[in-house]
Amino acid sequence: MTSIDTQQLDKLIRVSLSYRDRAYAPYSKFRVGAALLTADGQIFGGCNVENASYGAGICAERTAVVKAISEGQNKFIAVAVTSDVPSPTTSPCGICRQFLREFLSPSIPIYIISSEYPSELPSWLDKLDQDQESDEIKKYVVKMTMEELLPSSFGPDNLGMQGPQ
Repeated sequence: MTSIDTQQLDKLIRVSLSYRDRAYAPYSKFRVGAALLTADGQIFGGCNVENASYGAGICAERTAVVKAISEGQNKFIAVAVTSDVPSPTTSPCGICRQFLREFLSPSIPIYIISSEYPSELPSWLDKLDQDQESDEIKKYVVKMTMEELLPSSFGPDNLGMQGPQ
C-alpha cells in the first residue's frame, strides 16, 4: 500500500469538505462530500445529488468514483468522506461500500471526517497512523480500511477477475 504524506491527506480532506459544500440535497438536507486520491496523486471529488424521484439520486462517493473512472483513473490509494455532522461518524452507505469495493483493495484507507475539521493544517495529522485513539484525533478523523468498512466483501476477485488494484 502506498503511504500518504500529511500534506496530501490534508488536501484530500479539504477537497471532501469543499465538495460537501456543493451538494444538492434539498430533500434530506444531508450534505455529503467525498474525495479519492489516485495512485498518481490526482484527487477526484464528488457530492451527493438528490432528485425528486428519490431513487434517482447519487451519493458523493459514487459521484467521485464515476468522475475518476470517466477520466481514465481506476487506481486509488485513499478516500475521504465528510458531512455536516460534527462527529466523524458519516461512513459510506451500503451501496457506496460495495461500489468502492469494486475499485479499492481491502487495505486502502478510508478517512471519515468531522464537519469541524480545523481550518489550518492540524499538528496532530502526522500522528494519525500512530495514535488513532487520541481524543483530539478521534474528534475530527476516523481512519478505517476498506476491509474494516465492508468485512468479508464481495469483489471482482470473487468472480475470478482482477480488480484495478
